[in-house]
Amino acid sequence: MQRPSPIAARLAALPAAQEGATLLEFAFIAPMLCLLLIGAFDAGHTLYMQSVVQGAVQNAARSGTLESASGSDSTPRDSIDQVVKNQILPLNKSAKIDISRRFYRTFSDAAAAKAEEFTDTSDPASPFHDGKCNNGEPFVDANNNGRFDRDGADSANNAGARDNIVYTVTVSYPRMFPLNRFIGGSPTTTVTASTILANQPYGDQGTYSAPTTGHCGIGTPGVDEPAPEATP
Repeated sequence: MQRPSPIAARLAALPAAQEGATLLEFAFIAPMLCLLLIGAFDAGHTLYMQSVVQGAVQNAARSGTLESASGSDSTPRDSIDQVVKNQILPLNKSAKIDISRRFYRTFSDAAAAKAEEFTDTSDPASPFHDGKCNNGEPFVDANNNGRFDRDGADSANNAGARDNIVYTVTVSYPRMFPLNRFIGGSPTTTVTASTILANQPYGDQGTYSAPTTGHCGIGTPGVDEPAPEATP
């Protein structure tokens, strides 16, 4: 009886072979495992960045309620902002940091953040008839700053004692881990932190005079345009 060739014998024994099975199984699960790890690291770094930004905002906002940080002189506020940046940039040197301050007379106004009242007077057939204040339409200038305020707030330069400051920091930075290359999405992560604090009572709170009527598009750059979706 002729003996089978070594190659045929090995092929016949292959279905029952166990050698290398672990390596093959690992090859199947390794990509998913790596993806899960990258996702976990990315989420963890984002949460850490969020907590750092929130903490920096809280500390800066408290400093910003002092009399020295109020008024038209922005130098004290610039110093406070630089402290915030110094806390964030070590975590990502490529981060873009945007800081804004707006003030309201009351906490309820700050919470509502309602736009000033306006009348959409444009012809219904016009692309400017879009529910937005533009094309010279009249609005109630409640804080008399000569601008249509979409959030109903005023510039921090005009804030004084007992006024309520909304301090917001937005940080955009390239992802620490390239999760977007595997599952899509933006290569940039954005985190935002905001807080509301009242200025110290170092004097009497100011008041606004009677509201006046303004017109959108006059002294308000960027609003005298139709909504993109309404453009013919």
